[in-house]
Amino acid sequence: MIDLTPFEKALKTLDEIIIRYDKEKNDNAIRDAVIQRFEYTYSLSIKMLTRFLQSQATDLPDTLTFNETIRKANQMGLLLSNLEKWTDYRQKRNMTSHTYEETIANSVVSVVKDFQQDAEFLLKELKKHL
Repeated sequence: MIDLTPFEKALKTLDEIIIRYDKEKNDNAIRDAVIQRFEYTYSLSIKMLTRFLQSQATDLPDTLTFNETIRKANQMGLLLSNLEKWTDYRQKRNMTSHTYEETIANSVVSVVKDFQQDAEFLLKELKKHL
């Protein structure tokens, strides 16, 4: 059985900080918290997705590439968005160590609300299947 609690909690913290950020867009400390919460929520979403896929499909290899994971999840109806969108989230996640640069920070923050919707959809679908 896969415990979705960490993913659920991470998503809740992301939701909370997005609400604050919407009210205080000029507060860089809140923006940085959005980025940090996006970072760990994204990581957990991929971990949970990978664990779920591996627990459901006996024909999958032990390790899946990122593209294989997203494609398989889409085939199963677990994702709201396609590979292109999830690749964008992945690229933004990889940029988070450089968010001290204003343009990079703003670029990362620009995808967080879309990611939030995708992550909520994924959590709902994982709960349905477990």
